[in-house]
Amino acid sequence: MQVKNSVFVITGGGRGLGRAMAESLAKQGGKLALIDLDQGTLDEAAAACSELGGESRGYVCNITDESAVEQTFKQIVTDFGEINGLVNNAGLMRDGMLIKVKDGELQAKMSLEQFQSVVEVNMTGTFLCGREAAAAMATQGTGGVIVNISSVSRAGNMGQTNYSATKAAVATMVTSWAGELARHKIRVGGIAPGVIATEMTAQMKPEAIERMVAAVPVRRLGEVEEMAHTLQYIIENEFFTGRIVEMDGGLRI
Repeated sequence: MQVKNSVFVITGGGRGLGRAMAESLAKQGGKLALIDLDQGTLDEAAAACSELGGESRGYVCNITDESAVEQTFKQIVTDFGEINGLVNNAGLMRDGMLIKVKDGELQAKMSLEQFQSVVEVNMTGTFLCGREAAAAMATQGTGGVIVNISSVSRAGNMGQTNYSATKAAVATMVTSWAGELARHKIRVGGIAPGVIATEMTAQMKPEAIERMVAAVPVRRLGEVEEMAHTLQYIIENEFFTGRIVEMDGGLRI
């Protein structure tokens, strides 16, 4: 698929990795429909993408709300005429240990709300957006591509029962959807990033960043441009489907 003049929906597109990937596609003439929760953030991101050469619009939508997702995707089709690609990027982290015990006494437990809030955004949101994008692409008859953003944590990580479980689920959706949607000329891929340098990591303590870098074989954090490059590869390579690209600097060996 050519990026130029194709319409891409990006969830969590108002900031961070989502905005970086959107701007990369905009530079190549892609048209962007950005989904996020904050109108101001969306306005800034859409304006930046438009300045880079890609028509762009922002849509405030809670991706855990089925009716809101359905309406948003209908509006995107109305505004742009079609949907050619979806990047399921929106995600939530609420890390915590399953239990905390000190001197034989239970101190704390991960709450059901803490677990389910991450499931709702990362897993249910990915499902709803993927379903609506697939429906639009299949009925258009021109096919398209869906890219789910998983994580190196999909293999399991201490303190991330909720996050790891959802990112594993997001990865399995790639395989399931690739098999189901191929008949409609829809490819499905995934990216499992390690630690990427973003606004969030920039706010971390230097010693915390040093510990993370020490665990990565290439001895640095990933760059948002490298994530964008990986996304572009999946979009443009018509033989790529049903697979996950681990973009982690060799962290998970």
